[in-house]
Amino acid sequence: MNQHPNIPQPPRWADQLLEWFCAPHLLEELQGDLHEEFYYQVERIGERQARQRYIWDVLGFIRPFAIKRKSSLYPSTPIFPFDMLKSYVTIALRTLWRNKGYAAINSIGLSVAFCICTFLFLTAYFQLSFNSFHQNQERIFQTYFFKNAPEKIERMGNMPLPLTPALKAEYEDVEGAARVMEMRKSTLEYKGKFVEKDVTLTDPDFFQIFSFPLIKGNSKTVLMDLRSIVITKTMAQILFGKEDPMGKVLQIGGEGNQKGYIVSGVLADVPENSSIRFDALIRVENLPNYQATQNQWDAFSHKAFVKLAPHVDQKTFESRLKPFAQKYLTAEIESLKNRGAKPDKNGDIFAIRLQNLSKVHFDTDISSGPPIAMVYAIIGIGLFILFIACINFVNLSIARSFTRAREVGVRKTLGALKGQLFVQIWGESTLLCFLGFVVGLLLTYVLLPEFNAAFGAKFTIKYMLQPQVIALLFGLFVLVTLVAGGYPALQMAAFHPVEVLKGKISLKRPGVLRNSLIVAQFAMSALLACCSVIAFQQVNYMRQKPLGFEKEQVISIPVGSKANGRQVLQRMRNKLASDPAIVSITGTGVNLGRGKDGTNSRSVIGFNYKGKEVASDWLLVDYDYIKTLQIPLLGGREFDPAYPSDSLDRVVITQSMADMIGEKEPVGKFFQTDTAGAKIQIIGVVPDFHLYSLANEIKPITMHLSHSEPIHYIFVRVAPASLSASMDKMKEVWKEVAPGTEFIGSFLDENIEAWYRDVERLFQIFGLASFVAILLSCSGLFAVALLVIEQRTKEIGIRKVLGASIPAIIFVLSKDFIKLVLIALGIAIPLAWFFMQQWLNEYPYQIEISIWIFIGVGIAATLIALLTVGYQSIKAALANPVKALRSE
Repeated sequence: MNQHPNIPQPPRWADQLLEWFCAPHLLEELQGDLHEEFYYQVERIGERQARQRYIWDVLGFIRPFAIKRKSSLYPSTPIFPFDMLKSYVTIALRTLWRNKGYAAINSIGLSVAFCICTFLFLTAYFQLSFNSFHQNQERIFQTYFFKNAPEKIERMGNMPLPLTPALKAEYEDVEGAARVMEMRKSTLEYKGKFVEKDVTLTDPDFFQIFSFPLIKGNSKTVLMDLRSIVITKTMAQILFGKEDPMGKVLQIGGEGNQKGYIVSGVLADVPENSSIRFDALIRVENLPNYQATQNQWDAFSHKAFVKLAPHVDQKTFESRLKPFAQKYLTAEIESLKNRGAKPDKNGDIFAIRLQNLSKVHFDTDISSGPPIAMVYAIIGIGLFILFIACINFVNLSIARSFTRAREVGVRKTLGALKGQLFVQIWGESTLLCFLGFVVGLLLTYVLLPEFNAAFGAKFTIKYMLQPQVIALLFGLFVLVTLVAGGYPALQMAAFHPVEVLKGKISLKRPGVLRNSLIVAQFAMSALLACCSVIAFQQVNYMRQKPLGFEKEQVISIPVGSKANGRQVLQRMRNKLASDPAIVSITGTGVNLGRGKDGTNSRSVIGFNYKGKEVASDWLLVDYDYIKTLQIPLLGGREFDPAYPSDSLDRVVITQSMADMIGEKEPVGKFFQTDTAGAKIQIIGVVPDFHLYSLANEIKPITMHLSHSEPIHYIFVRVAPASLSASMDKMKEVWKEVAPGTEFIGSFLDENIEAWYRDVERLFQIFGLASFVAILLSCSGLFAVALLVIEQRTKEIGIRKVLGASIPAIIFVLSKDFIKLVLIALGIAIPLAWFFMQQWLNEYPYQIEISIWIFIGVGIAATLIALLTVGYQSIKAALANPVKALRSE
């Protein structure tokens, strides 16, 4: 310090005050800066006024903290941790109360993000937990067939009946093997009580493989008898009430086709996260045609599971199955070789392979579960939303830190350590995060019924209270607190007090971090928005694409297992023959779409025709099927009661079936499905139509007529004028033609809509997520823009005084933010195109991604950002410039 007597010196007592209150490690630099300012002011305004300004600068600097020098704020002597914690909490609450707007924006954003993330992560956790309740699941496998066909690799989960008995007999490493065959809903009756439930056929090893807990009965003996039946707890309560079901006889089947089964066990209800679902279990030998098919290796009808001995490696066991496949499946291997199939890298053309139980749910080739990519997408969306909320928190905290810079500088000057400041500021963030977390959980609880209804979930509050879920939610809270609160606190605690006092820390120039975070959150929002629009268009395309038949004005009625479908169909024809509102009635073995019974089936028959391998959907129909669905004939005729032989060996095929057999004029041609079978004649050809969802490629169809096979569904086409009252009429008629059987009819177009329910749920998730992401992004942008404009108040006033127009000021204030949004769109649009194109490639029938989707999303995102920032810009531009100039 300059002590020359001829040079003006600042007041010594002011320097002593500064030494008293300022931390020793900061005193020299701070005092040097103040002295430099003093000498500058001496030359500018004179010594006397410079001394006065110096005194006021020192007093203004230390005055707010002078009375707290010995208090609990930042004491010079140690205090108890509890007192320090109390002080931190008190100051944090006061600070948040003084900044209610900032606290509200952050807490609301976090609460919405926590709520959405909780729902999404619960959904993903539920899917990932499938089959996890089984003990030793690492040793349980589902078998499947691998085909290295010339066209593409195929995997099939349906097995022939003799497979599992042969595996268990020939391999000692197989501890247990069980066939699992899901039947249609069956009617179970006990003392006049009837229920329609899912009865599954299996083997005695079922309970040795799986860990479904038995409430009553011995797992080793419950299925030893062919007439034994194991039922769930819920079914036992429905049929038996308080009566003990053990040893009671249940009747299964419809009119004239009932069998009695003795209840040998009661098990707990099957968990929702189980790939195998059933209400009752009986032995697979009770299958009606079991004797005829038990040794057929070319009839694929069920799933098969094996449990391997401990320490048996999956890959090693699969290699040991090669001679087994060559021994029993020679016909399949030779057929593939004749088609030009080549061995894969493992040397397999046709092989038996294993899929671990933990992965079965996501293996779409052998299971009906969702693809694992969908679960990852749900997790990704949840992380996106959480990350966007964290970005808002960080941006607002950093922006607000510049308004608190002087406070931080003063506290550090008075001796506050960096760690103390970090804990203080991070504590404020923790309080905000905790508030958002609690409100988010409350929102989750309140909205749980609506979420279950919208997405077909079955979550309850008990599910949320599971230890794993609690740990997951707590982990989310800790993660957000560390990421969103820790970084801004660390940045603020690192402020240099001298730079603060010199005014070098400002928000007027945006930093790289803040810009990067704004770009990231808008890129995520635009990505989700593009994905939502494309998913919506794909679903809409599949709904509207012609199916090859007329789905409107047709009622689909599941017959159920209690009534005889053929008898019911004939009664309905007799009852409605003279009704002008009924156009036609028919029956079939396969429903179109997903009806209210929730079941469907598929029968595929393969055979050789003139040296060609042919595979066709084998569809049971009745008279007037083509007429009822209004499918045009390309050649020949449809089934007609005037030709009795139509019910024997006559078929109607689709055009793709004619192309597969290589016949340009197929009508009148004959073929055989097996060498010992009768010759089948083609009597008609129709255009291709979609028997199953457009998510599956259209397949050749062979329609046949039979007087012996059961009719499972009845289709009724009604006149357009009678459409509104037709369903009520069918209910009344059903009571007469099928007494005692529940009517669960639905319109065929509703069934078709249900095909795409899962895809639509994905679209709804993306739509909801993109809406929330955009909302959070805009709220964060709004708050940052507000703080930036507040920092530029004086600049705006000067511009207006110098003649700048309101549009020019709005442009100046908005252009930087719009640039960031455009950069975000440049990142999001290519990513959206890439990911959605990969998703669309899973569908054989797909839309072309239009560039107008991206243009529309880009314009919408830009307008939303412009409106968000523009509101504050217009407000600032319209303000009185005199007040703006006085504000600083």
